[in-house]
Amino acid sequence: MASSSSSLILSFYALLLIQFCHGREIMDKDQKIDRNEENHIKINGKNNIYDLDPALNVFFHVTDLYSGKKMPIYFAVNDPSTTPRLLTREQSDSIPFSSSKLSYLLELISLTNGSPQALAMEQTLKQCELEATPGETRFCASSLESILDMTRGIMGMVKLKALTTNIHNLSNTLLQEYTFLKEPLEINVSNMVACHTMAYPYAVYYCHGHKGYNRVFEISLGGENGNIVDAIAVCHMDTSKWDSDHVAFRVLGGQPGSSPVCHFLPADNIVWIPSL
Repeated sequence: MASSSSSLILSFYALLLIQFCHGREIMDKDQKIDRNEENHIKINGKNNIYDLDPALNVFFHVTDLYSGKKMPIYFAVNDPSTTPRLLTREQSDSIPFSSSKLSYLLELISLTNGSPQALAMEQTLKQCELEATPGETRFCASSLESILDMTRGIMGMVKLKALTTNIHNLSNTLLQEYTFLKEPLEINVSNMVACHTMAYPYAVYYCHGHKGYNRVFEISLGGENGNIVDAIAVCHMDTSKWDSDHVAFRVLGGQPGSSPVCHFLPADNIVWIPSL
């Protein structure tokens, strides 16, 4: 048992060193796309949000869903050799996952409190401990078994299907203009759970399910550099309970409840739907 525990700690430490070479970048991107921000960037003024963060080129209007539509879109590609893997349930359960245990975790892996890596871990833990917004169910998980169990807890005991964005022969041009190559294909589902990667030494997914009307689309995209992406996009048709400061409104304009908000999913995100 001692040998197994020591091996797990060493693996945990190795994953930390690899992941946090770019952990802050991942954390910042995810926060801007999926959650509220504290900054106040003008959209229609001199300080355009796209100029400061091209990764926000993922939002669009539901009226943009037609063949031939052109828009700049940001797709990040993570190096599989440096991408943390999900733990087994046994491994996940053996490691504390709580902001109250952060000091212990930092000491365990020899990280300095206040370092960029420590701050990334702290923000992930705090995000995972936030209370759900009205009409939302959320959880964080680091094992496939936990993700499946908790997703079924939201959607019922159904057979699940995972949808992800697939990127083909993408160059280093993360932001480029794409064209909708065909009419977007809507996947008719009554329920869904979206899971987003978080900045952490090992793979952690922040998952949430929303009550209400959401639409899921498969969209074939062709990039100006010849790249092809089979993208998954989600349209949230009811935004009335969203925070008025949500980054989507600062990108697209509008306010809670004024119009639907659509966004593309990064390649490392997952949408779970019932399998027909």
